[in-house]
Amino acid sequence: MIIKPEAMEREARPAMRGGKGTCTVTHLAGRKLQAHVKLFAEVLIPAGASIGRHDHTAETEYYLILEGSGTVDDNGAETKVGPGDVVVTTGGAFHSIEATDGKDIRMVAAIVTDA
Repeated sequence: MIIKPEAMEREARPAMRGGKGTCTVTHLAGRKLQAHVKLFAEVLIPAGASIGRHDHTAETEYYLILEGSGTVDDNGAETKVGPGDVVVTTGGAFHSIEATDGKDIRMVAAIVTDA
């Protein structure tokens, strides 16, 4: 199966997970995913916006930063991230991400549940 960009569902998410601004989520493979995949999407976080702090229990979330840079709160440790970086959050840990450097962040986000 091939999914063309024009067929992908996009949604605006104001205050995503309690964050600032409005993020755009593009569902790369639709909403009907494999049993252990809750999310597979491209996320655009505009400059100054954020995805608020949230945890992941019985699942793992991956962020692959494609463009832009910002700050991730990785279970209490703030770290700068940029293109090529991967953020992994699992085991009840929490995270948030903010586009703090005056540029939008474009990333792929995937959430995989534990078996």
